[in-house]
Amino acid sequence: MRGSEFAELKAFAAVVERSSFARAADHLGLSPSALSQVIRQLEARLGVRLLNRTTRSVSPTEPGRRLHERIAPMLRDMDDAVAQAVGANARAAGTLRINTLSMAAKKVIAPRLGRFAQAHPEVVLDIVIDDGLSDIAGEGFDAGIRVGGRLQKDMVAVRLTPDIELLAVASPGYLARFGEPGTPADLSQHACINWRFPGSGKLAGWEFRKKGKTVEYFGEGTVISNHQDIIVPAALQGLGILYAYNDDGIAEALQDGRLKRVLADWSPTVPGLFLYYSSRRYLLPALRAFIDCLLDRDLASDDPTLTASTGVP
Repeated sequence: MRGSEFAELKAFAAVVERSSFARAADHLGLSPSALSQVIRQLEARLGVRLLNRTTRSVSPTEPGRRLHERIAPMLRDMDDAVAQAVGANARAAGTLRINTLSMAAKKVIAPRLGRFAQAHPEVVLDIVIDDGLSDIAGEGFDAGIRVGGRLQKDMVAVRLTPDIELLAVASPGYLARFGEPGTPADLSQHACINWRFPGSGKLAGWEFRKKGKTVEYFGEGTVISNHQDIIVPAALQGLGILYAYNDDGIAEALQDGRLKRVLADWSPTVPGLFLYYSSRRYLLPALRAFIDCLLDRDLASDDPTLTASTGVP
């Protein structure tokens, strides 16, 4: 394969993985117009259209999707081989693509952005908020952050937080009108604020546990959403009972009395937040630095008490 042909394929993969000519061009160090010309040259050489383009989006055609599925693993293997040859002590540089839950973005990543940027100015963080279950390797991400029970197979997992409580909560006004459920079965008499998984479109079941007994409940109500910015305000406005991770918004509302917890003896803890990456990939210096920052190891690596707050031994 000639060098120009390899460059065309790498450019094509960058566009598919970022769903944007502008983002791909920035990653490759090209202008969008130059990148567009490279893609046209590739399509002309292969005699097939690889991308559907509109003014708002870009996506692979069916031949383009098949081509990307074949070349993406090879391109990643080549990048890994180069990174490994450079060595673990190389400086952190380049674009680091992270796919993360919104809860993790707010709780773990956002507070450390400035510190990471100051320490590693040659790294570009490309952070995608995704509360679905994306295939991080297949979609070109370097790492993902998920709740521990939802990690993909064949992944290296790094714990970022202790286990997380699941909480059933409602507003005091709602509970004054409809009463408090004593068991999960009582939820059939209540409105439930439901979560829909992005991507699959499935509604999340509510899993309760008590004394070794597990009950999964699917409730009905007037609000369904795939984002915390909808379901938490719905609970605060008295539209029903919400079952969700104990994030900052819920914790604050419980503390100031705007929400009240119910079914506490039925609500379990679940594995905390984990960063994960493919076990088949070399750990890039930029990703190693990012993990160290999320675990606060970069503050004082010789302090044995440092990681206690994250739950990491």
